[in-house]
Amino acid sequence: MELWDIYDQNRYLTGRTMMRGEEFEPGAYHLVVHVCVFNSNGEMLIQQRQPFKLGWPNRWDITVGGSAVSGDTSQVAAEREVFEEIGLKLTLQDIRPALTLNFHHGFDDIYLIKQDIDISALTLQYEEVKQVKWAELQEIKTLIDQEQFIPYHKSFITLLFDLAQYTSLTRANNE
Repeated sequence: MELWDIYDQNRYLTGRTMMRGEEFEPGAYHLVVHVCVFNSNGEMLIQQRQPFKLGWPNRWDITVGGSAVSGDTSQVAAEREVFEEIGLKLTLQDIRPALTLNFHHGFDDIYLIKQDIDISALTLQYEEVKQVKWAELQEIKTLIDQEQFIPYHKSFITLLFDLAQYTSLTRANNE
């Protein structure tokens, strides 16, 4: 079972924790992270969730995502999730999220990384990831229309690609 730190609405740690799956107390929030890896061709690395995974089985998703566990900073959680899910070791300590989304019970820090990766060299976490591939924006939009991708708003996916194209993405250090 995962133990999560509880934050207040202003993203300050409260000193309390909760177990994943527990009911949220009023005013309690937790931290989620996503990492989107783009290559020099402007494609995003996407992953297909395992068919036996709870929540969106067999659907495609952005590169990596997950909840921070108790004691994690945003960067540490992102590094851990990338390594656990696709076997890529990154150092994000000097990298800030490109954006943070507030959702009903938390904060979602989204990191945009530019790095050419040989996907055949990745080690995919069997419990989570069926396969990965590079995809262009239009392919992801088509997958959303075909209900083969997690149903993000297409404008959100477009924003990620726009941010990746028009901002200087940080190249994370490989350890």
